[in-house]
Amino acid sequence: MHALLPTTTALPLFDVAASRRIETRALARSPDLMERAGLAVAKLALALRRGAGPVWVACGPGNNGGDGRVAARRLAEAGVPVHVGDEPPTAPSLAIDALLGLGLNRAPSAALQTTIAAMQACGAAILAVDLPSGLLADTGQPAGGLAVQADHTLTLLTLKPGLFTGEGRAHVGRLWFDDLGVAPDEAPTADLLGPSPAPARGATSHKGSHGQVLVVGGAAGMQGAARLAARAALACGAGRVYVDLLGLPAGEVADAGRPELMRGTLAELPRAVGVIGCGAGAAIADRLPTLLQRLPRLVLDADALNAVAASPALQDLLRARPAGATLLTPHPLEAARLLDRNTAAVQADRLAAARELSARLNCCVVLKGSGSVVASPAKRPAICASGGPALAIAGSGDVLAGWLGGLWAQQPDADAHAIACAAVDAHGRAGEVDGVLRAGDLIERLAALR
Repeated sequence: MHALLPTTTALPLFDVAASRRIETRALARSPDLMERAGLAVAKLALALRRGAGPVWVACGPGNNGGDGRVAARRLAEAGVPVHVGDEPPTAPSLAIDALLGLGLNRAPSAALQTTIAAMQACGAAILAVDLPSGLLADTGQPAGGLAVQADHTLTLLTLKPGLFTGEGRAHVGRLWFDDLGVAPDEAPTADLLGPSPAPARGATSHKGSHGQVLVVGGAAGMQGAARLAARAALACGAGRVYVDLLGLPAGEVADAGRPELMRGTLAELPRAVGVIGCGAGAAIADRLPTLLQRLPRLVLDADALNAVAASPALQDLLRARPAGATLLTPHPLEAARLLDRNTAAVQADRLAAARELSARLNCCVVLKGSGSVVASPAKRPAICASGGPALAIAGSGDVLAGWLGGLWAQQPDADAHAIACAAVDAHGRAGEVDGVLRAGDLIERLAALR
């Protein structure tokens, strides 16, 4: 058993169906699996309980409840006072949520809702077994809008996607994992991202060795977005970074605060990685056909995504591009526009929405938000476990777009999916600070973590 986050390597994720199959085969080989699960819960409970009061164990009727009952027995054997039932005891030292588990597919019953409410109000820390009760394991959404908000979650046997995306991170608290000594015996449903090494820089390399980035955007009044993207590409290590600022008169410098940045156009930079759309406004729609047809690698963000959503012709041009050559970075509202649905429908199943969008437009898609999802045609999707509320700021997405472009410029043979996984995880780790993080400072944190 160990605390899971932050991750030190990529890890496999398994959806409900896969987890059930793995569990069934493991039980056939090891009939004592529930005993091991309950013991793991009891050990963590001993470390987490505070005070001399009883540990309240609320058990449901299924395997999750079985794990809870084993944990209660083990705690009692260790001399810990235990209360098993739906009603809270007086002054509990810990509450163990073993009500609902992996197979949940509907809102909790009225009786379970009452127990969940009592657990939240009992005054003790909550340890959820496998999943916070009411949280859907595949999507990270509360079933019927209600799920336990745990202080700790001990997930067992497999890691589930819903623990890391949607509302999952808001419900699990500190996440612990015990595989119960069972190695998964089938391919994962998705990957949980871990850190990737920075691109190697040889002793004799020079600026021409590390590629070019062209940032196209920055309409009048919105030039800061394009400049943030360009600064991020520069900080990432791209050899040369150019900006085509749509609202900047000819002859003015690209960025007075960063003289390393240069003005440039598509005509001068036909092999650059394009970062298109940051602060671009409506004018980008007229530029996109040529950019889509001529630049070999593209990152599309912000207003470029809105232009694509509004134009079937642009969507056709996207689909015609080579596989692995285009990367889209929508937030949920932009993804909803591209899929012609509402934001709530996208958020209801973020993995499915990202996969559908990637298949529809033949692109790698980074669906941003808590537990950003990376999806590409014919590739296993990935979920980002890093990041936090400090990234909920203006300009954070522009920084990500620029970092993606800068990373890709240095790795011309990498496809969009690999670049997205590395950049999204790095962006999340750089944003793991308390309070508010300004976008310009985020760039410096990213550079320091390289």
